[in-house]
Amino acid sequence: MPVHDDNPLTRERSHLTASRAALRAMREDAEGLDIRDVTANWVNAAVLQHQIDERIKALADLAHTPLFFGRLSYLHTVGAEDAEGAAGDQFYIGRRHVHDADGDPMVIDWRAPVSQPFYQASKQKPMDVALRRRFGYTGGEITAYEDEHLSDPAAVTISGSAGGTQTSKLLQQEIERPRVGPMRDIVATIQPEQDEIVRSGLGGTVCVQGGPGTGKTAVGLHRVAYLLYAHRERLARTGTLVIGPNKSFLHYIEQVLPALGELEVQQATVDDLVAHVEVRGTDAAETALVKGDARMAEVLRRAVRSHVTLPTEALMVVRGSRRWRIPSHELTEIVEELLARDIRYGAAREALPQRIAHAVLVRMEQSGEAPDDRVQDSVARNAAVKAAVKAIWPPVDPAKLVLRLLSDPEFLAAHAEGLLNADEQKVLLWAKPARSVKSAKWSAADAVLIDEASDLVARTHSLGHVVLDEAQDLSPMQYRAVGRRCTTGSATVLGDLAQGTTPWATRSWDEALTHLGKPEAIIEELTAGFRVPREVIAYASRLLPSIAPGLAEVSSVREAPGSLSVRESSALDTDVVAACVESLQREGSIGLIAADARIPALAQALDAAGLTYLDPGEETTRETRLTLVPASLAKGLEYDYVVLDEPAAVVDGEPDERTGLRRLYVALTRAVSGLIVVHGAPVPSGLAA
Repeated sequence: MPVHDDNPLTRERSHLTASRAALRAMREDAEGLDIRDVTANWVNAAVLQHQIDERIKALADLAHTPLFFGRLSYLHTVGAEDAEGAAGDQFYIGRRHVHDADGDPMVIDWRAPVSQPFYQASKQKPMDVALRRRFGYTGGEITAYEDEHLSDPAAVTISGSAGGTQTSKLLQQEIERPRVGPMRDIVATIQPEQDEIVRSGLGGTVCVQGGPGTGKTAVGLHRVAYLLYAHRERLARTGTLVIGPNKSFLHYIEQVLPALGELEVQQATVDDLVAHVEVRGTDAAETALVKGDARMAEVLRRAVRSHVTLPTEALMVVRGSRRWRIPSHELTEIVEELLARDIRYGAAREALPQRIAHAVLVRMEQSGEAPDDRVQDSVARNAAVKAAVKAIWPPVDPAKLVLRLLSDPEFLAAHAEGLLNADEQKVLLWAKPARSVKSAKWSAADAVLIDEASDLVARTHSLGHVVLDEAQDLSPMQYRAVGRRCTTGSATVLGDLAQGTTPWATRSWDEALTHLGKPEAIIEELTAGFRVPREVIAYASRLLPSIAPGLAEVSSVREAPGSLSVRESSALDTDVVAACVESLQREGSIGLIAADARIPALAQALDAAGLTYLDPGEETTRETRLTLVPASLAKGLEYDYVVLDEPAAVVDGEPDERTGLRRLYVALTRAVSGLIVVHGAPVPSGLAA
């Protein structure tokens, strides 16, 4: 919709106004659909109405969210057979597709192939783009624009990509925009190396190693949005799932995909996936370490298969006046053949009566009868056959199986022989065995064992694509639990080896991907930091030689002089509160991060000072911008300004120094604009260097 005006800003504002009007018209068209005469029954009508309702939601115009954030002007017409001399196409790039009444595009979805040069084009590789324009917004209205002339070697280019060009001011402003509320999308600021990962195909699994501020979580979420766009029908059938470390984290990221128009993606923690029993207990670190070890999978496999008993007597099947005898050696052959196939215990148990019935039918045919499939099914349901199956291949309850392993030393020893030593078996056994599944104080690691046993009995449903974030903290058995959810699909694995804070934290991605069942996955590394200021990440990176030797240090693109302040204190609580008050003078969210044991004292100090604060996972508002965060819950969260209380206490709160230093590394890298470290005790030696 052309607007004749010499002022480019006025023309762009006019296009925004027209695009919003077109989006409203698209929504009104969807709301006005009458499906009464096009559905065969009430079920079809309900399904279709749900789809229409979801379409209406996806077409919402969010007032403070830019409808488009960029524009591409091509040298030639896109897709023309002979582009020489053709007038160049122009496309506005946004979060979703918008078309006018004639069906002509006014805004192109950022995931469309024609949009890719917005993220990938550079002076060295212009991709037929003459001009890339970025827009600056305030309150949903265009207030500025910035042009990059990519195909003119003489033009001065302002670019956010690598290659000796200076950083785009609008790109920088968008990255640094104050964070109030949940995590937002980065669709306007995706960098070329991130875009390569986002647009990688559905067929393969991708593992992203990324330090703090490299955007790995956002990349994973945008990859889901891209895959849903490119493979919508397939993923609509098979499903997608985002797995995060805890509920606070999932609440923080839950608005990203809806903002991109994707409303159907499920979110869960690993604990949610394996919630076969109520978790009411906890394990000592050494116990959890053994329970999470991949060797437990073989222990469980042996324990499940131990329920199979080879027959010692012949089976007599009576039908009418005839008797059919299956000798024990033939029954044994059938059972051993099923065991050799190594199929699921439950599937083999269902196959056994059919195999026995087939043996009976062979004898019927040899005697001159002509039985059909109905006769075989009838024989399989014969009381004698059912009794034999129950004796040979009894049903197995996964929770009862794990209960017995953790309660019965002899049963555990029989199936852990050659896998777990005596000390490892000892830490697994409950000091006071539970009487029943319901009364047992199951731990989170126990629930994972039950999930493994459940899959040995019956196959776990597989999804089309799974995103696993903060993966470095998972045990091998937890990786297996996640892998079961995508055996026929693919995964995006996100994490940072330096931020592993569990006793079983991932040592290498190759090892983790093997446990996940995706050893062929591609490993990508993001080393350019866009969130954490250079001064802050450099300070935190002093810990890397101690916590992750050999891991590349994040190189921040953001210069922010004065973003780091380290203060020694003789009145810790008072000075921490003062630092919070100081941070609240600035715009944006503030996180006060402290060792878990320090949270009650700091909560009391904040209350005494009259400062209102939130718990992790609660949404910040312009009125309440301070969140009190236990260090154990800080992972994956981000705040404009962070006040870090007593680093030594964060380290001391963990079972060993390396885990403590990793927890500290996480806490130090949650800030987007500024970090104040307040300490009474000396800071750990690595930081003091």
